[in-house]
Amino acid sequence: MAFKVEGVHHIGITVRDMKRSFDWYSKMFDLVPGPVNQGAGAALSEALQVEGTALSFSMIEIGATRVEFLEYHTPVGKDFSLKNGDVGATHICLQVDDMDSAYVDLLDRGAVFNAPPITLTDGDLAGSRWAYLRDPDGIQLEIWAWPK
Repeated sequence: MAFKVEGVHHIGITVRDMKRSFDWYSKMFDLVPGPVNQGAGAALSEALQVEGTALSFSMIEIGATRVEFLEYHTPVGKDFSLKNGDVGATHICLQVDDMDSAYVDLLDRGAVFNAPPITLTDGDLAGSRWAYLRDPDGIQLEIWAWPK
């Protein structure tokens, strides 16, 4: 192979309203968005396979990885409606240092979880804990904590 993968640069998610998403992610996780950029034109539309694309995009850095937020101004896309079992459904998992504190703090900030944290009991991940929640667009997120 003539190249090697060095890491994950970013994960991209399309949102309905970037400001609303930034406000929510900042409130929930104390994350700071980067500058907002604009994109449009035939080359972008062809590369994305979305005719007539005009969008805004920005990154939020989380450790060595970034989450890119994309807001399509044209064409306006459909709302997110995938369930976890649907092909193509994805989620972003944020590692936290203390599951109990994170869960309570996020609830206090208005987060809506699918269920309370789950503790894994078998295998190499035994003792790890996780919980799923959704952002304002219904995009699935996860918080994860390794055993202490």
